[in-house]
Amino acid sequence: DPDRKTEVVLLACGSFNPITNMHLRLFELAKDYFHETGKYKVIKGIISPVGDAYKKKGLISANHRVTMAKLATKNSDWVEVDDWESCQSEWLETLKVLRYHHQKLLSADVTNSVQDAVPITKLGRKRKQEPNRHEPIKKKNQSPVVKSVPQVKLLCGSDMLESFGVPNLWKLEDITEIVEKHGLVCISRAGNNVQKFIYESDILWRHKNNIHLVEEWITNDISSTKIRRALRRGQSIRYLVPDVVRAYIEKNRLYSPESEDRNAGVVLAPLQKYASDPKSSQALN
Repeated sequence: DPDRKTEVVLLACGSFNPITNMHLRLFELAKDYFHETGKYKVIKGIISPVGDAYKKKGLISANHRVTMAKLATKNSDWVEVDDWESCQSEWLETLKVLRYHHQKLLSADVTNSVQDAVPITKLGRKRKQEPNRHEPIKKKNQSPVVKSVPQVKLLCGSDMLESFGVPNLWKLEDITEIVEKHGLVCISRAGNNVQKFIYESDILWRHKNNIHLVEEWITNDISSTKIRRALRRGQSIRYLVPDVVRAYIEKNRLYSPESEDRNAGVVLAPLQKYASDPKSSQALN
């Protein structure tokens, strides 16, 4: 029954500094994987660039990173950019971003069902004039189809999953809530040892049914770091990022040796926050 498929929203958090063809491929790979299971329907992809308060070395302004991501997804009919996270004045844990998008779907769901429940006589004139706009007649004993809220799953590469093991980068209870309540979709290069990493972590192993591992057989080694390096050296990045992104970078002369030195020597926001917290993720290993 096609109505019984679980709806999924894929959320990718990260610097997107700049967004590359690889970032966009992650969404396509994940969508194919979910549809091939026959159990899920991917209804939306969301790109959420991190805010400036993250303080990562070489991180250019969120404004530019959001604009590039919007340009890159302009032609996509299902992947969009959300700037809520990047507009926050302080750095936000990934879990909070997941919760925000989950809440947003919940409240959207409530408004929809309230609208659907409006009795037909109360509808505005315009609607009344449309013929056939009647409530479907329920057959005897037919139970209404209860639509569940789509699941928001965190889409990541294997490097993000493995960063769970970096001391003070993640809080243990955050990792637990992400894998327990939401779920992870991890795209890994064929032969990458993500399975071993999951096996060696009790928390990840306990929730391994909620961690979807997607093998990337057509390997793609493009990274934002490599793109920035090429740009600093005046080398071409064509065919590595969408053309609109390349044009935007050139027009605004975005990446330089100077921009790469931004936040040099500054401690990354999560490390600042969790260094004194015994519950952060040194416990994962």
